[in-house]
Amino acid sequence: MGQTVAAAQRRFQLVLIKPSHYDEDGYVIRWWRALIPSNSLAAVYGLARDAAARQVLGPDVAMDIDVIDETNSRIKTAQLIRRFKAHGNFGLLCFVGVQSNQYPRALHLAKPFREAGIEVALGGFHVSGCLSMLGGDAIGLEKCREMGISIFAGEAEDGRMDEVLRAAAEKRLEPVYNFMKDLPGMEGTPTPFLPREFVKRTAGTNTSFDAGRGCPFQCSFCTIINVQGRKSRYRSADDIEAIVRENWAQNISKFFITDDNFARNRDWEAIFDRLTKLREVDKIPVGVMIQVDTMCHRTPRFIEKAKAAGVTRIFLGLENINPDNLIAAKKKQNKITEYRKMMLAWKAQGIFIYAGYILGFPGDTAASIRRDIEIIKRELPVDLLEFNILTPLPGSEDHQTLWRKGIDMDPDLNKYDLEHVVTDHPKMSRAELQKVYEEAWGQYYTRDHIETLLKRAAVTGIKMKSLATVLIQFSTMMQLEKIHPLQSGIIRMKRRSERRPDMPVENAALFYARTIGGLVWRNARFVGIAISILRAMRRIAGDPATKNYTDLALTPIEDDEDEVYDYMTKTSGTKEATEHYKKVGGAAAAKVSA
Repeated sequence: MGQTVAAAQRRFQLVLIKPSHYDEDGYVIRWWRALIPSNSLAAVYGLARDAAARQVLGPDVAMDIDVIDETNSRIKTAQLIRRFKAHGNFGLLCFVGVQSNQYPRALHLAKPFREAGIEVALGGFHVSGCLSMLGGDAIGLEKCREMGISIFAGEAEDGRMDEVLRAAAEKRLEPVYNFMKDLPGMEGTPTPFLPREFVKRTAGTNTSFDAGRGCPFQCSFCTIINVQGRKSRYRSADDIEAIVRENWAQNISKFFITDDNFARNRDWEAIFDRLTKLREVDKIPVGVMIQVDTMCHRTPRFIEKAKAAGVTRIFLGLENINPDNLIAAKKKQNKITEYRKMMLAWKAQGIFIYAGYILGFPGDTAASIRRDIEIIKRELPVDLLEFNILTPLPGSEDHQTLWRKGIDMDPDLNKYDLEHVVTDHPKMSRAELQKVYEEAWGQYYTRDHIETLLKRAAVTGIKMKSLATVLIQFSTMMQLEKIHPLQSGIIRMKRRSERRPDMPVENAALFYARTIGGLVWRNARFVGIAISILRAMRRIAGDPATKNYTDLALTPIEDDEDEVYDYMTKTSGTKEATEHYKKVGGAAAAKVSA
């Protein structure tokens, strides 16, 4: 049980669920401990407990709030239905932060609750993106209307959560709540929060919050700009301090700040200064991961202040090293001539670089993808690289364009997880792109390259044990589980009854034999790889020669350097970018520094 307000005559039941989705065999992806905390759950829970404290349903109504993240907790449908029934169905079941790949699972979960007469609402990027870009007339939203599920598009601050709760209590939920054209401010609003009993179900007991929303860029594959808008909105440094202190009161000090690009937060310095004060004066051991762009190192003091504030990892949207592909995707802010300088600036502070890389841009071929991965391994000091397939997600400009043109896209939304090819590519078959995507993980995370990554960590001050732990996960999950590492966790939990409704329930004997045998085999492989990586880590740490290690990726690039590298020469776009940088880069850098 989450939040409970003092006893009253009636008790409103509010259950917040973040659904998972199905694997290749149709089973729900769930773990004993998941890796990634849900910011959507934290944000909505924070709003709900604030509404409960203010008694928005009246002084004679208490509110019981529960949180379920299906990636780490089983949804006990029958038990929840009995709970609602015991209170006369006085309550609301909310599916929170539902992405396109989670939408089919959310509908399957919602069905028995609606049949039991329980009020159900559903929000998140899928419904918000569809209403924003397609007017809500497509991509499965009619199923919500048919089932009597209330659709919520947009953000729930500014009294909107209160409105939905009152409507549910009075059995008058609207079919659609559309706030996409009215994005609220964030400063002073109820802060994201989850009780420790829920946070501890993530590996490392990490939680998350957003310091800002919205993004000024125009990447055509992105849904954020069409759901959270292109006008940035922010929480204040006071808000951030309140979040940290409340979590520290329950012994949680590790955070993922989910802003799409924290480097563009206008209050970044005030927030970093406040986090530094909390670390140095109040002795709160704040540890932070942030997302940044490839030009963040050009902002004076940004990286140094990030280090002082407790930033230990950054996520970088590298996306691609081919400028022609970046221009086609409207990712013009990525400057390939800046990549290595930016990465070395972070490494100079001992901060771990985690980058995302997209496969399947129009200019890609299987051969060019394999070539580019080798270039990255050799020339860019990335610590961790994740691969995604360029996917026309509902809510993105790419999807809107294909939809309007009537281009074939896979109708199964469960596949829209950035791991499956869902539409045709101009130079590769769907099967070929899928194959090269799955091979990319093995190509990058070879035993030799893992050792190279550990050596680079040793000489740049990055904690080798921290890197090794994540390398174990990233070098095994796609190969062993056929699941992206960020969807993975510790010990897969699979139930025979939790299979897609359109797939048959397996014979019990066959299911348990296959599941238990597979679990033993995969975990044995996992442990074997883990031991190998940890042994390599200890060997490298104890080798005196390690302190003198260097390679091409660790070699600084000067603004006027004549040497040219592969990642600067493979396309006409790269050559143009290099020439442009030579003309304006120096002047721009001087202007920023001033």
